[in-house]
Amino acid sequence: MAEATLKTRKNKRSVAAFVNAIKDPVRREECRKVLKLMRTATGARPAMWGPTIVGFGSYHYRYASGREGDWFLTGFSPRKSALTIYIMAGLRNYRPLLKSLGRHSIGSSCLYIRSLENIDMKVLDKLVKQSVRDLRKRKEG
Repeated sequence: MAEATLKTRKNKRSVAAFVNAIKDPVRREECRKVLKLMRTATGARPAMWGPTIVGFGSYHYRYASGREGDWFLTGFSPRKSALTIYIMAGLRNYRPLLKSLGRHSIGSSCLYIRSLENIDMKVLDKLVKQSVRDLRKRKEG
């Protein structure tokens, strides 16, 4: 089956210009911190995925249905209500880390953080590094 058409694709837009254009100075600075954390954790350069997601690295996926495509290993998006952190390995395997992270909410692969002041950055770093390692192992094996 051919690659499914995704609205969110990697593109050539400037990550720096995107982050610099964030109007809220607090959110802009939070994005700069997460940018640095994720770049170090992945060893990958950031890239824009769609108009509002900054992604790091990539992997190829293929579902039993035949649908396949490429996606980022981890990333973030500065939403108005919360900074969204994408943990593409899923969050259910990281409950012990999440318990010590601080104030947040979650979706299946999305971590929503209202303010970085409310979380432990060392735990976030550990979570991102571990999830990227786990996803890379899963895709290699």
